[in-house]
Amino acid sequence: MTVLRAVPIGIGHYLPKNIIENSYFETFLDTSDDWIKARSGIERRHFAEDNELTSDLGFAAAKNALKHASLNANDIDAIIVATSTPDLTFPSTATKIQHKLGMTSGFAFDIQAVCAGFVFALANANALIISGQAKRVMVIGAETFSRIMNWKDRSTCVLFGDGAGALILEAQEGDNDNQDRGIIATDLNSDGSLADILYVDGGVSKNQQSGVLIMEGKEVYKHAVTKLTETAETVLKKAKINHEEIDWVIPHQANLRIIKSTSQKLGIDLSKIIVTVQSHGNTSAASIPLAISVANKEKKLKKGDLLLTEAIGGGLAWGSVIFRW
Repeated sequence: MTVLRAVPIGIGHYLPKNIIENSYFETFLDTSDDWIKARSGIERRHFAEDNELTSDLGFAAAKNALKHASLNANDIDAIIVATSTPDLTFPSTATKIQHKLGMTSGFAFDIQAVCAGFVFALANANALIISGQAKRVMVIGAETFSRIMNWKDRSTCVLFGDGAGALILEAQEGDNDNQDRGIIATDLNSDGSLADILYVDGGVSKNQQSGVLIMEGKEVYKHAVTKLTETAETVLKKAKINHEEIDWVIPHQANLRIIKSTSQKLGIDLSKIIVTVQSHGNTSAASIPLAISVANKEKKLKKGDLLLTEAIGGGLAWGSVIFRW
């Protein structure tokens, strides 16, 4: 029996031109390039210009994805934007990108699961496609985390960057086995009891302020390695796939130590891990599509490759997706 699969047909990304090396932080913080690299693996990141909004970054990535897929905006039925740094409280950043693209039909909405946002958005796009509600869905991760940094906190402000990535999924028939191209299995989780280890201390309802990011690094690290390993193992079981069959793991690019520890626990060699954190920092919901797009541009990905993505973010929220390129 054939089934509908959400198959990737286009990918693109955008990074602001403003590149911030680790040495920048030495000018106003008690830190160093060696300290930042040793604890995170990050060497540089991109910051949006003052007049660049999250929707601008997402729009640029979306245009590149459409070009890669040889499509125009009205070929897309839905846009899902994963972001924790929207332009405005409302309307959604997705509708702003929809308008900027000249997309005059379909629908668009935002989804918020912080750094796990892109994984949650992929799962929702997959559900739209396999239920027949959309034929083509563009999933965008876009963030301007530089706008919510505490520039006096050396433990957090050196970790994050801005950027966007966009992936286009299309409904195609598959044979209902794990050799199909497209999304094969997803796994989503959250635990609100852990909200106080990673959060932003502002909001419309609370204090009418955007707030700044607050993180208990050691606690986040501990939960990240455990939960990323668990969700990856769960999604592998759902897909009936062994970890040896995975061609590439494309993890959330938060911290090189987390990436290495998770791959070790999963028994997946580092040579199979796509790593871009050194160049982009933690771009939250944008990190996975950014990494996919960079890997594709570097011609690492081949049609039929089996990809595993996994991410964890504030909430805590975490999850994973397995799909064939």
